[in-house]
Amino acid sequence: MTEKKVRAYTNIALIKYWGKRNEELILPTSSSLSLTLDAFYTETSVSFNADVDQDTFYLNDHLQDTAATQKVSRFLQLFREPAGISSSALIKSTNFVPTAAGLASSASGMAALAGAANLASGLDLNPRDLSLVARRGSGSATRSIYGGFVEWQMGTTSADSYAVPIDDASWDIGMVVVVVNHHEKSISSREGMKNTVATSPFYAGWLESTAKDLIEIKEAIRLQDFQKLGEITESNGMKMHGTMLGANPPLSYWEPDSVVAMQLVRQLRKEGIPCYFTMDAGPNVKVLCRLSDSAKIKTRFAEVFQNDQLIVAKPGPGLQVLTSN
Repeated sequence: MTEKKVRAYTNIALIKYWGKRNEELILPTSSSLSLTLDAFYTETSVSFNADVDQDTFYLNDHLQDTAATQKVSRFLQLFREPAGISSSALIKSTNFVPTAAGLASSASGMAALAGAANLASGLDLNPRDLSLVARRGSGSATRSIYGGFVEWQMGTTSADSYAVPIDDASWDIGMVVVVVNHHEKSISSREGMKNTVATSPFYAGWLESTAKDLIEIKEAIRLQDFQKLGEITESNGMKMHGTMLGANPPLSYWEPDSVVAMQLVRQLRKEGIPCYFTMDAGPNVKVLCRLSDSAKIKTRFAEVFQNDQLIVAKPGPGLQVLTSN
Protein backbone atom coordinates (compact mmCIF):
# COMPACT_ATOMS: atom_id res chain seq x y z
CA MET A 1 0.00 0.00 0.00
CA THR A 2 1.34 3.42 -0.94
CA GLU A 3 1.58 5.92 1.90
CA LYS A 4 2.03 9.60 1.26
CA LYS A 5 3.67 11.72 3.89
CA VAL A 6 4.74 15.31 3.93
CA ARG A 7 8.14 16.58 5.01
CA ALA A 8 8.50 20.10 6.38
CA TYR A 9 11.76 21.69 7.42
CA THR A 10 12.41 23.88 10.42
CA ASN A 11 13.06 27.56 10.07
CA ILE A 12 15.17 29.80 12.25
CA ALA A 13 13.89 33.35 12.66
CA LEU A 14 16.43 36.05 11.89
CA ILE A 15 13.87 38.75 12.67
CA LYS A 16 12.10 37.27 15.64
CA TYR A 17 8.47 36.49 16.33
CA TRP A 18 7.88 37.11 20.02
CA GLY A 19 4.37 38.03 21.02
CA LYS A 20 0.76 37.59 19.94
CA ARG A 21 -2.01 40.14 19.63
CA ASN A 22 -4.56 37.34 19.42
CA GLU A 23 -3.83 34.09 21.26
CA GLU A 24 -6.57 31.97 19.70
CA LEU A 25 -5.85 32.90 16.07
CA ILE A 26 -2.08 33.19 16.67
CA LEU A 27 -1.79 36.66 15.20
CA PRO A 28 1.64 38.17 15.90
CA THR A 29 2.44 41.61 17.26
CA SER A 30 5.03 42.10 14.50
CA SER A 31 6.13 40.62 11.21
CA SER A 32 9.14 38.27 11.16
CA LEU A 33 11.65 36.75 8.76
CA SER A 34 13.34 33.37 8.79
CA LEU A 35 15.71 31.00 7.02
CA THR A 36 14.49 27.46 6.37
CA LEU A 37 17.16 24.83 7.14
CA ASP A 38 17.72 21.42 5.55
CA ALA A 39 19.17 19.67 8.61
CA PHE A 40 16.03 19.51 10.77
CA TYR A 41 12.63 18.32 9.60
CA THR A 42 9.41 16.47 10.42
CA GLU A 43 7.65 13.81 8.33
CA THR A 44 3.93 13.28 8.85
CA SER A 45 1.11 11.23 7.36
CA VAL A 46 -2.62 11.66 7.99
CA SER A 47 -5.33 9.17 7.00
CA PHE A 48 -9.03 9.61 7.69
CA ASN A 49 -10.82 6.36 8.52
CA ALA A 50 -14.54 5.97 9.23
CA ASP A 51 -13.86 2.65 11.01
CA VAL A 52 -11.81 4.35 13.75
CA ASP A 53 -13.79 5.93 16.58
CA GLN A 54 -11.20 8.50 17.72
CA ASP A 55 -8.13 10.33 16.49
CA THR A 56 -4.91 8.44 17.17
CA PHE A 57 -1.56 10.22 17.17
CA TYR A 58 1.86 8.61 17.07
CA LEU A 59 4.97 10.77 17.46
CA ASN A 60 8.30 9.04 16.89
CA ASP A 61 6.45 5.68 17.03
CA HIS A 62 5.03 6.46 20.51
CA LEU A 63 1.29 6.71 21.07
CA GLN A 64 0.62 10.20 22.42
CA ASP A 65 -1.45 11.13 25.46
CA THR A 66 -4.86 12.78 25.43
CA ALA A 67 -3.56 16.36 25.67
CA ALA A 68 -1.18 16.02 22.70
CA THR A 69 -3.82 14.21 20.64
CA GLN A 70 -6.48 16.82 21.39
CA LYS A 71 -4.18 19.59 20.13
CA VAL A 72 -3.72 17.72 16.85
CA SER A 73 -7.46 16.94 16.67
CA ARG A 74 -8.39 20.61 17.04
CA PHE A 75 -6.00 21.52 14.26
CA LEU A 76 -7.36 18.81 11.96
CA GLN A 77 -10.83 20.34 12.31
CA LEU A 78 -9.54 23.24 10.20
CA PHE A 79 -9.35 20.70 7.35
CA ARG A 80 -12.19 18.34 8.26
CA GLU A 81 -14.91 20.98 8.44
CA PRO A 82 -14.36 22.65 5.04
CA ALA A 83 -13.82 19.23 3.43
CA GLY A 84 -17.01 17.79 4.96
CA ILE A 85 -15.10 14.97 6.69
CA SER A 86 -16.52 13.57 9.93
CA SER A 87 -14.30 10.51 10.40
CA SER A 88 -11.39 10.18 12.81
CA ALA A 89 -7.77 10.24 11.75
CA LEU A 90 -4.60 8.25 12.21
CA ILE A 91 -1.63 10.61 12.46
CA LYS A 92 1.95 9.36 12.30
CA SER A 93 4.74 11.88 12.74
CA THR A 94 8.49 11.59 13.06
CA ASN A 95 10.61 14.48 14.28
CA PHE A 96 14.16 14.64 13.00
CA VAL A 97 14.79 17.48 15.43
CA PRO A 98 14.71 17.59 19.25
CA THR A 99 11.19 18.45 20.40
CA ALA A 100 10.65 21.73 22.33
CA ALA A 101 14.37 22.45 22.68
CA GLY A 102 14.45 25.77 20.87
CA LEU A 103 15.20 24.18 17.50
CA ALA A 104 11.85 25.02 15.90
CA SER A 105 10.30 21.55 16.14
CA SER A 106 6.81 23.09 16.35
CA ALA A 107 7.42 24.93 13.07
CA SER A 108 8.29 21.80 11.11
CA GLY A 109 5.82 19.67 13.07
CA MET A 110 2.73 21.77 12.44
CA ALA A 111 3.73 22.63 8.87
CA ALA A 112 4.11 18.92 8.09
CA LEU A 113 0.77 18.18 9.76
CA ALA A 114 -0.88 20.94 7.71
CA GLY A 115 0.60 19.56 4.51
CA ALA A 116 -0.43 15.98 5.31
CA ALA A 117 -3.96 17.03 6.30
CA ASN A 118 -4.22 19.04 3.10
CA LEU A 119 -3.37 15.89 1.13
CA ALA A 120 -5.66 13.59 3.09
CA SER A 121 -8.65 15.95 3.02
CA GLY A 122 -8.40 16.64 -0.69
CA LEU A 123 -8.74 20.39 -0.09
CA ASP A 124 -5.69 21.08 -2.26
CA LEU A 125 -4.97 24.45 -0.64
CA ASN A 126 -2.40 26.64 -2.36
CA PRO A 127 0.78 27.55 -0.42
CA ARG A 128 -0.57 30.91 0.75
CA ASP A 129 -3.77 29.41 2.14
CA LEU A 130 -1.84 26.49 3.64
CA SER A 131 0.43 29.02 5.34
CA LEU A 132 -2.67 30.71 6.79
CA VAL A 133 -3.93 27.45 8.26
CA ALA A 134 -0.50 26.26 9.48
CA ARG A 135 -0.28 29.48 11.50
CA ARG A 136 -3.23 28.30 13.57
CA GLY A 137 -1.18 25.34 14.78
CA SER A 138 2.08 27.19 15.50
CA GLY A 139 2.98 30.71 14.49
CA SER A 140 6.39 29.80 13.12
CA ALA A 141 4.88 26.93 11.11
CA THR A 142 3.46 29.50 8.71
CA ARG A 143 7.04 30.14 7.49
CA SER A 144 7.99 26.44 7.07
CA ILE A 145 5.64 26.10 4.10
CA TYR A 146 8.41 27.71 2.04
CA GLY A 147 12.16 27.31 1.61
CA GLY A 148 14.94 29.88 1.81
CA PHE A 149 14.29 33.31 3.33
CA VAL A 150 10.62 33.72 4.27
CA GLU A 151 8.66 36.65 5.70
CA TRP A 152 5.61 36.16 7.91
CA GLN A 153 3.51 39.24 7.30
CA MET A 154 1.66 40.10 10.50
CA GLY A 155 -1.37 41.34 8.55
CA THR A 156 -4.40 43.14 9.94
CA THR A 157 -6.72 40.14 10.39
CA SER A 158 -6.53 36.36 10.30
CA ALA A 159 -7.18 36.50 6.56
CA ASP A 160 -3.96 38.31 5.68
CA SER A 161 -1.49 37.03 8.28
CA TYR A 162 0.57 34.53 6.29
CA ALA A 163 4.09 33.89 5.01
CA VAL A 164 5.60 34.79 1.65
CA PRO A 165 8.90 33.60 0.13
CA ILE A 166 11.54 36.37 -0.13
CA ASP A 167 14.66 34.72 -1.59
CA ASP A 168 15.83 31.14 -2.19
CA ALA A 169 19.07 31.76 -0.21
CA SER A 170 21.20 30.13 -2.90
CA TRP A 171 24.11 32.53 -2.38
CA ASP A 172 26.62 30.98 0.03
CA ILE A 173 24.48 31.03 3.17
CA GLY A 174 24.58 28.45 5.94
CA MET A 175 24.29 27.86 9.67
CA VAL A 176 26.25 25.96 12.24
CA VAL A 177 23.85 24.88 14.97
CA VAL A 178 25.35 24.42 18.43
CA VAL A 179 23.14 22.05 20.41
CA VAL A 180 23.87 23.14 23.97
CA ASN A 181 20.98 21.11 25.39
CA HIS A 182 18.54 18.96 23.40
CA HIS A 183 16.11 18.41 26.29
CA GLU A 184 12.66 19.95 26.45
CA LYS A 185 12.78 23.46 27.88
CA SER A 186 11.17 24.17 31.26
CA ILE A 187 9.14 27.17 30.06
CA SER A 188 7.35 26.89 26.73
CA SER A 189 7.69 29.56 24.07
CA ARG A 190 3.97 30.22 24.40
CA GLU A 191 4.15 30.92 28.13
CA GLY A 192 7.40 32.88 27.88
CA MET A 193 5.98 35.00 25.09
CA LYS A 194 2.76 35.72 26.97
CA ASN A 195 4.58 36.80 30.12
CA THR A 196 7.02 39.01 28.21
CA VAL A 197 4.24 40.85 26.36
CA ALA A 198 2.28 41.36 29.59
CA THR A 199 5.08 42.50 31.89
CA SER A 200 8.26 43.66 30.11
CA PRO A 201 8.70 47.46 30.05
CA PHE A 202 11.03 47.00 27.06
CA TYR A 203 8.36 45.44 24.85
CA ALA A 204 7.13 48.61 23.12
CA GLY A 205 10.70 49.45 22.14
CA TRP A 206 11.16 45.92 20.80
CA LEU A 207 8.16 46.30 18.50
CA GLU A 208 9.36 49.63 17.18
CA SER A 209 12.91 48.47 16.49
CA THR A 210 11.97 45.11 15.00
CA ALA A 211 9.85 46.83 12.34
CA LYS A 212 12.94 48.80 11.27
CA ASP A 213 15.10 45.68 11.40
CA LEU A 214 12.73 43.89 9.02
CA ILE A 215 12.97 46.64 6.39
CA GLU A 216 16.77 46.71 6.64
CA ILE A 217 17.28 42.94 6.55
CA LYS A 218 15.14 42.56 3.43
CA GLU A 219 17.33 45.15 1.73
CA ALA A 220 20.45 43.27 2.88
CA ILE A 221 19.03 40.06 1.39
CA ARG A 222 18.19 41.85 -1.87
CA LEU A 223 21.78 43.12 -2.10
CA GLN A 224 23.23 39.82 -0.83
CA ASP A 225 25.06 41.86 1.81
CA PHE A 226 26.10 39.12 4.23
CA GLN A 227 27.67 41.40 6.84
CA LYS A 228 24.56 43.56 7.13
CA LEU A 229 22.37 40.45 7.21
CA GLY A 230 24.42 39.03 10.07
CA GLU A 231 24.61 42.24 12.08
CA ILE A 232 20.84 42.72 11.99
CA THR A 233 20.23 39.04 12.82
CA GLU A 234 22.48 39.14 15.89
CA SER A 235 21.13 42.46 17.14
CA ASN A 236 17.49 41.51 16.69
CA GLY A 237 17.93 38.22 18.55
CA MET A 238 19.63 39.88 21.49
CA LYS A 239 16.92 42.53 21.70
CA MET A 240 14.32 39.78 21.96
CA HIS A 241 16.20 38.18 24.84
CA GLY A 242 16.54 41.63 26.42
CA THR A 243 12.74 41.96 26.51
CA MET A 244 12.58 38.59 28.27
CA LEU A 245 15.07 39.72 30.92
CA GLY A 246 12.80 42.70 31.56
CA ALA A 247 9.76 40.49 32.17
CA ASN A 248 8.39 39.79 35.65
CA PRO A 249 9.64 37.31 36.66
CA PRO A 250 12.71 37.69 34.43
CA LEU A 251 13.07 34.99 31.82
CA SER A 252 16.28 33.58 30.38
CA TYR A 253 16.74 30.46 28.27
CA TRP A 254 20.53 30.79 28.29
CA GLU A 255 22.88 28.24 29.80
CA PRO A 256 26.61 28.73 30.49
CA ASP A 257 27.55 27.00 27.24
CA SER A 258 25.25 29.36 25.34
CA VAL A 259 27.49 32.23 26.42
CA VAL A 260 30.62 30.23 25.54
CA ALA A 261 29.27 29.73 22.01
CA MET A 262 28.41 33.42 21.60
CA GLN A 263 31.87 34.48 22.78
CA LEU A 264 33.49 32.10 20.31
CA VAL A 265 31.50 33.68 17.46
CA ARG A 266 32.82 37.08 18.49
CA GLN A 267 36.36 35.69 18.60
CA LEU A 268 35.98 34.20 15.10
CA ARG A 269 34.92 37.61 13.79
CA LYS A 270 38.02 39.17 15.29
CA GLU A 271 40.04 36.57 13.39
CA GLY A 272 38.40 37.60 10.13
CA ILE A 273 35.74 34.89 9.77
CA PRO A 274 32.37 36.60 9.33
CA CYS A 275 29.71 34.86 11.41
CA TYR A 276 26.86 35.95 13.66
CA PHE A 277 24.78 34.25 16.34
CA THR A 278 21.10 34.10 17.11
CA MET A 279 19.05 32.25 19.71
CA ASP A 280 15.40 31.41 20.09
CA ALA A 281 13.44 30.29 23.16
CA GLY A 282 16.01 27.71 24.21
CA PRO A 283 19.72 27.49 25.02
CA ASN A 284 20.92 26.40 21.58
CA VAL A 285 22.98 28.82 19.50
CA LYS A 286 22.65 29.17 15.73
CA VAL A 287 25.63 30.61 13.92
CA LEU A 288 24.76 32.34 10.65
CA CYS A 289 27.70 32.10 8.27
CA ARG A 290 28.78 31.74 4.70
CA LEU A 291 28.31 28.08 3.81
CA SER A 292 31.87 28.11 2.44
CA ASP A 293 33.12 29.00 5.95
CA SER A 294 30.95 26.45 7.79
CA ALA A 295 33.55 23.64 7.88
CA LYS A 296 36.25 25.76 9.51
CA ILE A 297 33.73 27.27 11.93
CA LYS A 298 32.62 23.79 12.95
CA THR A 299 36.25 22.77 13.39
CA ARG A 300 36.84 25.68 15.79
CA PHE A 301 33.70 24.89 17.75
CA ALA A 302 34.80 21.24 17.98
CA GLU A 303 37.69 22.43 20.15
CA VAL A 304 35.12 23.36 22.82
CA PHE A 305 32.02 21.26 22.09
CA GLN A 306 31.46 17.60 21.23
CA ASN A 307 31.19 16.82 17.53
CA ASP A 308 27.63 15.52 17.94
CA GLN A 309 26.62 18.93 19.33
CA LEU A 310 27.54 20.63 16.05
CA ILE A 311 25.36 20.46 12.95
CA VAL A 312 26.02 22.25 9.67
CA ALA A 313 22.82 23.25 7.88
CA LYS A 314 22.19 24.56 4.41
CA PRO A 315 19.11 26.50 3.30
CA GLY A 316 16.20 24.08 3.11
CA PRO A 317 13.27 23.72 0.71
CA GLY A 318 9.55 24.16 1.24
CA LEU A 319 7.05 21.34 1.85
CA GLN A 320 7.79 18.04 0.12
CA VAL A 321 5.42 15.16 -0.57
CA LEU A 322 7.09 11.77 -0.10
CA THR A 323 5.75 8.43 -1.28
CA SER A 324 6.66 5.11 0.31
CA ASN A 325 5.36 1.56 -0.11
